[in-house]
Amino acid sequence: MPQLRFGWFSRWILPICIALAPGGVAEAQRIPRRVVSLNLCTDEMLLAFAERGQIASLSYLVTDPSISTMAGQAQGYPINDGTAETILFSEPDLVLSGTYGQHHQTALLEAQGLKVLALGPWKNLKEGQEQIRTIARALGHPDRGEALIGRIEAALRRTKGIVRDNPSILVYDRGGWVSPAASPLSELLMHMGFRLHHEAVGLPYGGMVRLESIVTSPPDYLLVDEVAGAAVDNGTAIFSHPALMNAVPPPRRLVVPGRLALCGGPSTPALIEALAAEIEAKVR
Repeated sequence: MPQLRFGWFSRWILPICIALAPGGVAEAQRIPRRVVSLNLCTDEMLLAFAERGQIASLSYLVTDPSISTMAGQAQGYPINDGTAETILFSEPDLVLSGTYGQHHQTALLEAQGLKVLALGPWKNLKEGQEQIRTIARALGHPDRGEALIGRIEAALRRTKGIVRDNPSILVYDRGGWVSPAASPLSELLMHMGFRLHHEAVGLPYGGMVRLESIVTSPPDYLLVDEVAGAAVDNGTAIFSHPALMNAVPPPRRLVVPGRLALCGGPSTPALIEALAAEIEAKVR
């Protein structure tokens, strides 16, 4: 994976050279001063990379601690309702959005002349690094993007091959949902030494798995959200089903907060460390 490109000397001198160069003023003028985010994942990137004064508003999703890793950090920032009208009235010079479910809003905003940067879910870790660079550069703080990439790479180095004997694992979410085999989370699990169990239950591309499929062909481990320990609704009740408890009992369930895996970016180092802690406690 790419490493940080400059030594300590260059990292101190380069910004000074840019500021004094003929293009330095023009570069500073291109840094957006009012940035709006419409998406949880771009909320977290914006909070991680931007100066406080650059943030015009965040989406309402970032305030929900059940899905947001930055609900606390988001306190005190303006919150938008995601409608194109609200965004237009706030007069941003950059709008950050996702690629799912926001096409109408972003099309309208672009038609009105606003600059929109739409970022999709990570397909893999390499693509994620490029996305980090893209948004950090767009906000005028490429060094902060490189710093996050450095933390991700350091966490990956610490956890490479920490699982012995190549046991199988299935990422099992509420309601019986299995995440795709081709995903950053699956990539992390294989990097650590697991073998994916998706083929064994007939779902290489993810989807809803029948309880019977897991019971008759159980993985060595399940990866579940922290809500799996409490049957608060029909979606979580399946985790406590007697047949599943017998097939894959709690000591063979790695429990990681699902919000760490919802968005690639600032939460990725914490996700890697949380997985490593569960592996240390239950696998090796």
